[in-house]
This record gives sequence, C-alpha cells and structure tokens, in this order.
Amino acid sequence: MVSERGLEVLRVIVQDYVASREPVGSKTIVDRYGFGVSAATIRNDMAQLEEEELIAAPHTSSGRVPTDKGYRVFVDRLSELRPLSPAQRHAIETFLGSSVDLDDVLSRTVRLLSQLTHQVALLQYPTLSRSTIRHIEVVLLAPTRLLTVLITDGGRVEQRVVDLPGEMDATVLDELRVRLNTVLGGCPLAEAPDRLGGLSGSFRPEVAPLVDPVARSLVEQVLAGRQDRFLLAGTGNLARTEKDFPGSIHPVLDAIEEQVVLLKLFSEMAHDSGDVAVSIGRENAAFGLAEASVLSSGYSSPSGELARLGVLGPTRMDYSNNMAAVRAVARYLSRLLGEG
Repeated sequence: MVSERGLEVLRVIVQDYVASREPVGSKTIVDRYGFGVSAATIRNDMAQLEEEELIAAPHTSSGRVPTDKGYRVFVDRLSELRPLSPAQRHAIETFLGSSVDLDDVLSRTVRLLSQLTHQVALLQYPTLSRSTIRHIEVVLLAPTRLLTVLITDGGRVEQRVVDLPGEMDATVLDELRVRLNTVLGGCPLAEAPDRLGGLSGSFRPEVAPLVDPVARSLVEQVLAGRQDRFLLAGTGNLARTEKDFPGSIHPVLDAIEEQVVLLKLFSEMAHDSGDVAVSIGRENAAFGLAEASVLSSGYSSPSGELARLGVLGPTRMDYSNNMAAVRAVARYLSRLLGEG
C-alpha cells in the first residue's frame, strides 16, 4: 500500500512530467520539493509506486513517468481544482456574453474552451426533444422560392430554402404564415411532424401543392434539431502534441471524424457523479482512444435538456487546469442559456 508521502511523490511526478515531458528522477524531486528525506528514501517511495503500477520507466532513464493508473489516482485525489485566473473568467464572460443566438453561443463556447485548455474541445448540441416552437416565419424570396425559419423557445433557429412547384402570391403566403403559427405555436417539437402531416389538407385544393413542400421542409428541420450533433474546435492542437501519442495519433483522428464514437463516450461519462468526469487512457480502449484522455461536464439547455461539453487530448495533460476550465465554461454556459 502506498504511503501518504508516496502519493505526494506521485503528485509531483505527474506535475513535473506534464510540465516538461521529461521522466522525473528522485534527485530532481529532492532538490525541487524538499520532502525532508534523502534521495534514497524517495527512491524507495518510487519503487513502491512502480510496484503498484502507478509509475513506469519509459526506457533506460533513471526517471519515471506516470501510467494511466497513476493519472487516475492523481485525478481522484484532486481535492480542489485550480481556480481560473481573473483574466480567464473575464474572457469567458466577454466572449460568450456577446453571442447573438444559440448557435453562436455554442460555437463560441467550443472555440473558447479549446483556447483555455490547448486541447481539442468537444460540445454536444442539446437535443430539442423537450423544446417547443416559439414562431414560424416564411419569407418569399422569389415567386417559386421561399425561406422557412423555425425558432424554438430556447432561441434555436433552423432555416431552409424551399423550392415550390408553382408561384405563391402574397395572400397565400400570409395565410400560410398565420396557419403555421396557429398549428405549431407552442407545440412540442416531438408533436410537430404529426401536426404538419395534415397541413396541406386545410388549404384550398389549388394551393395544397404549394404547401406540401413547405410542410416537408419543416418536418426535416424539426427532425434535424432532434438529432445528436457535435461541435469541435482545436483539432490542430493534436498535431502539437503528437509526441504524446507513442503508438499512433490516427485512432484519435478517426474517433473525432466518427462522431458517433464520441457521443457514446459522452453518454457513458454522463453517469459519473462528479461535476467533471474524467476518462483516462486505457479506460477509453473500447472507443479506440487508449492513448487519450477525455474530460467532460454537463450543461443545461434552455429547454432543460442536459448535454455535455469537454476536451480530448493526450494522457499527459494538465488535468487540474483543464478540469477547472471545463467546469467553469459549463457552469457559465448553463447560466447564460438559462437567462436567455
């Protein structure tokens, strides 16, 4: 069993290795941290850590590096997260506070998180199954073309251009707009496809063929809003940390491209009771990410749906800083969306 001093030795090994990418030796620990014991005693502590598979020798070097298991113990022992600096908190408030709508705030969020952590930032779009339709707008772009705009109660905006089989005049357009908002205003998204199914039948026979493509387009917009989607930012950070993937970086790139893998991983991490869930190295083997770590936290959408955001990077990362950033951004995003 590892002693408390041994666990402190593990902590400084993780911190030094994350900062330098160099294996950490007993002399460095004694010189830098002053444990008040000899280098021989520290070597004994390191031997115990190695026996417990918490650290390992990467080659013939006398230094040691953390293992996945060592990172896990380090993360689990983080009693408190390093607070973000005033400049970082100001950046979050300023950058996200100037967003114009839901799509914009989520796009800004994932970019900001990547900048704060220097990792790949991931953000799961909130599903809209609990959302309701606030308003439908239809705009005539040309006699045979119009724009449909669907706005939810949470501020999500979906719009599409619809080509019509004939010309639509202003009178029919006004009638369509009124009918759509009468039928769909306040309607839960889950019920919208059924309500739209009989829409064209409520119009005059000669107008119904013009209404059909509009109804189909709105159904597609509703269904698109109910699908899981991901936003990513900072994939270039992987190139800068490629040396931290001793096997190959390609499985990580494949997982990012196949977003369904990340959705499954986020779904499993959602069961973690902590406010920031951390999945490290071999814990991600089933997802092809055995050399990567993923940190995530939940945030609340305006309609009450829970979704997740987080970061992905090598196991050699600054867990304390990155966990604090993920938590802070998730909390601010929930507060911002709640105010909207």
